[in-house]
Amino acid sequence: MISYNLCIQGGLSAVSIQLIQQAICYMEEHICENINYAEVAKSVHMSSYNFHRTFSFIVGMTANEYIRKRRLTLAAQELQTTDISVIDVAYKYGYESPESFSKAFSRFHGSTPKQAKQKGTKLHLFNPLVIKIILEGGSIMDYRIEHRERQQFIALVRAFPNEISNDDNDHSIPDFWTECSEKNLIEPMRLLRSEGKRDLYGLCSPLRDSETHFNYGIGIMIDEDTDTTKLEHFTQNGYSIWETEPADYAVFKCFGSDGDCLGETWSKFFKEFVPQTGYTQTDDTDYEIYFENGESGLFCELWVPVKKI
Repeated sequence: MISYNLCIQGGLSAVSIQLIQQAICYMEEHICENINYAEVAKSVHMSSYNFHRTFSFIVGMTANEYIRKRRLTLAAQELQTTDISVIDVAYKYGYESPESFSKAFSRFHGSTPKQAKQKGTKLHLFNPLVIKIILEGGSIMDYRIEHRERQQFIALVRAFPNEISNDDNDHSIPDFWTECSEKNLIEPMRLLRSEGKRDLYGLCSPLRDSETHFNYGIGIMIDEDTDTTKLEHFTQNGYSIWETEPADYAVFKCFGSDGDCLGETWSKFFKEFVPQTGYTQTDDTDYEIYFENGESGLFCELWVPVKKI
């Protein structure tokens, strides 16, 4: 089998590589079946959420995208080398109609399925992935481990479909921040805090296989520096109380001018921190802290709930 060699730089463990390679083999063996990233995650005994993020950060694409590219590659090969009809190949590779198949095929190959049957038609080839490790020296990733007891926040909370975690181009959560800011919903909440302690939190509940949505909240901490006499007024006007359980957190500083640095930190978390430290993310709230008076160049701090494997 001709393979596409994916070279990973950094400190991935043998276990991480083995799990991702097992997932790829599972996708190849079941490529014509009705599978998605959730089914693949089950095959390697990972939650959908952790598998999606790990696979995406390591491979550079989602598992669903990998499946789509492989199916369209195999479909093109069949159209060119056999007498199979367009409608039959469409259904074979999981498309609901010849029309949806033709659109996807044309976007990927730049040619229609009918043109693919003709000699000389240029087609794209996306071969199976084989993961390899390249070691190119060490890199420094600063972090600290913090323990927090049960915490309480008041927040603007919205449910988002799990599917947006598969879409790197989705802007639903940044748009949520913009919407809340434009409606002047954030600043009144911040004023419940003492001056100098008006930090904002971006709270994210874990994605669970049994649920279709996850919650994201924009909020402030409730403690001795919060004016709790006004909380009832806020909860009566659409704000929610968000509670977290006691947990250990890996804390990372994200330096940059926008959210790109946050995505880069998540990438390093899965590629470098988890394999090298023996910690793994738990199914608790993770959050970003946007400081009122942060150090120069700091976009936010990322707090990820973790435990030792």
